[in-house]
Amino acid sequence: MRNPARFVAVDRGASSGRMIAARWDGRRFKLDEIPRFNNGGVQVGDRLYWDVLQIWSNLLAGLTRFRSLYEESPVSIGIDGWGIDLALLDDDGRMLSNPVHYRDKRTEGVPEKFFEVMEGEALFRETGLQPWRINTLFQLYSMVLAEDSQLKCARTLLTVPDLLSYFLSGAAKAEYTEASTTQLYSLPNGIWAHSLLDAAGVPGRILPEVVRPGSALGNVRSEVLSECGFATDFSVVAVASHDTASAVAAIPNLDPSSAFISSGTWSLIGTEIERPDTSNQAYALGFTNEVAADGRFLLLKNLAGLWMIQACLRKWEKEGQLIPWSGLLSAAASATAFISLVEPNEPCFDLEPDMPSAICRYCARTGQRIPEAPGAFARALFESLALKYRSVLSSIEQLVGRRLTCIRVVGGGSRNALLCQMIADACNRTVFAGPAEATSLGNVMMQAIAADTSANSMSARSCPIPANANLINRGHPRIGTKPTLAFNPWRFMPDHRRKQS
Repeated sequence: MRNPARFVAVDRGASSGRMIAARWDGRRFKLDEIPRFNNGGVQVGDRLYWDVLQIWSNLLAGLTRFRSLYEESPVSIGIDGWGIDLALLDDDGRMLSNPVHYRDKRTEGVPEKFFEVMEGEALFRETGLQPWRINTLFQLYSMVLAEDSQLKCARTLLTVPDLLSYFLSGAAKAEYTEASTTQLYSLPNGIWAHSLLDAAGVPGRILPEVVRPGSALGNVRSEVLSECGFATDFSVVAVASHDTASAVAAIPNLDPSSAFISSGTWSLIGTEIERPDTSNQAYALGFTNEVAADGRFLLLKNLAGLWMIQACLRKWEKEGQLIPWSGLLSAAASATAFISLVEPNEPCFDLEPDMPSAICRYCARTGQRIPEAPGAFARALFESLALKYRSVLSSIEQLVGRRLTCIRVVGGGSRNALLCQMIADACNRTVFAGPAEATSLGNVMMQAIAADTSANSMSARSCPIPANANLINRGHPRIGTKPTLAFNPWRFMPDHRRKQS
């Protein structure tokens, strides 16, 4: 691609969404953020939904804003987001219902019922994924058990990123990295797992064609161009649509000696591998395999991430206590170390509307001091995450048979200097922080590759990407955060709590 060009990245996280305008001059990207929008579940009766029509409205508003800021149309647009959640379309391509949120209770107990049909170990060997209750498979199986009429009417299943790409282009396709998160795809065979679908009673006709990252889906619909004020058309690209795959694609210098942490509402810690690890050991240790942007695989573990502190902030705000993030970090830094620890993936936190109370109950049940001030809650959660990362890192090294000498943290959590230092100290590894907007950067990288067939994902990853400093490195240059002698995470801990962690 010889001339400077602009791309649009749409990145929808579990708590917020954003649109990025990226200018690529053949050497580096310059990223400009089009205003963010809030995202979250909407409770209607006994169901928790995603409001995808509101997300779509925000996407259109972002495109209209792009048109007001820049004279030319972008070269392309790409959408990424979380995996798992699904929408069903009828014969006429109309959405049958808003997608149900993965935190909805309809999948409680469903994996156990499915294990009567297929054992968890066999399911892992076929799909490479841990049998987690929020997975697409179990969402569908809950519908099978409930004899949901939507399944009888459905013609096509699309995950949420693929749904929004369909709204833009009219092409109902499944992108490869997204398909790998559904637990409906056979990683060893590289096709939809039809025997698994038959066992679950899920109609195979609803699963669309799978396309690789970088595939052109077609041009933006004329109705969208007209509504947003574009005079010339542009294409929709199936990027690495699963946000983790896009984020990892943008990590500088990620090599076989590196671990990564994609830190946001969820934390995903892992490393790249050449082939999926579906061994009994990987299953027992709780690891999962997802497809990377370049066709390799990400051996990783899903942790609750910053979800718990975000839930605490929402609860405190409802009670009239509005706490700025900077103030919370300052309070956490000065709070007493290791007064309490939690297990981030404890099921009691999954669907809890009052997170501070849930944390207090957990601490009381495990014989620990109960945090009182917001700073103490935040410090306890950050320390718990850092120590959990330490444990997971050890398991990764056990599986891959090599020492991982550094940890590369990307996503919003990379801006949290306190957490990054805790990770460095707990894991005794150098931590490289940033880019914070790695997901959007990986998204536009894949679009640039699609527009220039001479490019490839490794050259995109290793190209200079300083972008505009306000967005990528906001106060966090990508330098190593080394372990400090002054902060030893173990010297504060009683023996029984050390073993528990």
